[in-house]
Amino acid sequence: MTVQVVKVTVSVPSELVKMADKVAKERKTSRSKVVSSCLEELAKKRLEAEMEAGYRAMAEAEKHLAEETFDAQREVLPEW
Repeated sequence: MTVQVVKVTVSVPSELVKMADKVAKERKTSRSKVVSSCLEELAKKRLEAEMEAGYRAMAEAEKHLAEETFDAQREVLPEW
């Protein structure tokens, strides 16, 4: 799978550049790969948070539907 790469220019505090360079040296990779990995992790965490919020909203909607259905069922079926 080929991933399209785009060059960008950003301003970053010098301490973060030093840290990125240190991590790159430890991992025997490039500064670009370190920054890309951090952005990928951020994107993953955002997606997970969005999915969690969606699942919670769906669960709340399903809970209300179940409560309404249960009340209707009581009206139709005798108490057991």
